[in-house]
Amino acid sequence: MNIGRIIKGVGGNYYVSAKGKIYKCSARGKFRKAKITPTVGDYVQFTILDENDCEGALDTIEKRKNILLRPRVANIDCAIITFAATSPDINRDLLDRFLILAETQNIPKVIICINKSDLVSQEEKDAFANIYEPYYKVVFTSAEQNIGIDQLKEEIHGCESVFAGPSGVGKSSLINRLIPESNRQTGEISRKIERGKHTTRQVELLRADEETYIVDSPGFTSLSLDFLQSEELENYFREFKPYLNKCRFNDCRHLQEPDCAVKEQVGKDINKERYDSFVSLYEELKQRR
Repeated sequence: MNIGRIIKGVGGNYYVSAKGKIYKCSARGKFRKAKITPTVGDYVQFTILDENDCEGALDTIEKRKNILLRPRVANIDCAIITFAATSPDINRDLLDRFLILAETQNIPKVIICINKSDLVSQEEKDAFANIYEPYYKVVFTSAEQNIGIDQLKEEIHGCESVFAGPSGVGKSSLINRLIPESNRQTGEISRKIERGKHTTRQVELLRADEETYIVDSPGFTSLSLDFLQSEELENYFREFKPYLNKCRFNDCRHLQEPDCAVKEQVGKDINKERYDSFVSLYEELKQRR
């Protein structure tokens, strides 16, 4: 039995890296019957069907330590949630949804990467960092000006990292800086709708060095959290955690209840914009339920 890792999936075929080669593998029927979808990042056991043509068939998928559903990728050590400082402007609602998604999957390291940072003032960067940096690492970059690339490279060394974020924020350009030989296709911003053109077509695992892998993925402009219950949401705001067991009521939802330890920290240890984001998402999840 051979062991490898899925680095790309295209049209029902899975490309497995093993023994210094890339094997094009099909998934056996048992995966479809069991409703199991092989995923980029999966460690797999596979059978070599043709060594000369590097063709094979997937047999089993090793146990995953985590899996992101959007982008769909398994066994992630670090999520690099990437937005542009401007053109397009930061969508704070989408950013908070990405952070929640990463928290639900217990991804060990989460980095907020703000690209095109050379286009905004230091004051604007400081104001943004003050909201998130006590709880997440914030890295300001410019792929075009080669700013912050060394810091980002240091942060992700030894990790399997996934770039996730909207189209047009420069994810592929950043990867080209981190892995020059990858030659990722990049696109321009649509002037009409201020969104990026989709240049990355599928999720792909790229090797930066012997210890570091990077996942490029298609961008998108919305992210549903309907897999969550509204009561669970409090667990995925890091700044809430020191105060969750200190409210007057055990079932406090941190909305209208008196003597709420979370609400008492709003404007202090808890940023008001982040709290307002929590309230908005809570009401959305409650209505969907």
